Amino acid sequence: MRKYALRSLPIVFLLIAVFAAAQISQKDAAPDDHKSAVEHVLRTQQEAWNHHDLDGFMAGYWNSAELTFFSGAKQTSGWQATLDRYRTTYASPGHEMGMLEFSGLRIEMLGPDAAFVRGAWHLTMPDGKTPNGLFTLVFRKFPEGWKIVHDHTSATE
Repeated sequence: MRKYALRSLPIVFLLIAVFAAAQISQKDAAPDDHKSAVEHVLRTQQEAWNHHDLDGFMAGYWNSAELTFFSGAKQTSGWQATLDRYRTTYASPGHEMGMLEFSGLRIEMLGPDAAFVRGAWHLTMPDGKTPNGLFTLVFRKFPEGWKIVHDHTSATE
């Protein structure tokens, strides 16, 4: 009995060492990798917007009825309703999308599958107007990547 326990002891130590190394590696690399991935979603959205690609912009949002979007005193629920809101406000006749810039991004990881983002947005419109404001976003990591599950955007007046 004792001989068997002594023979399996190196295997147990090896498994513990491998597990510990994997945990350390995840803790060290994951937050920066996750932050970069979240920022990449936002930069991809910015680029899509600036190419007047609203569908590409919306790819950064969770395509779910549970998506929430708050702007001003209005709450929009669901991916389709959020897309419809953007179309009405920025892509319907007489409305322009302008050039979008995100700045002051602060990405905080809430865990390996969730992030909180704060930042500013600035639009430069063809008529010279420059609407701008602040936003807070909640991201979740899904099998298909990081997606915005909640957006609270305000505009300066």
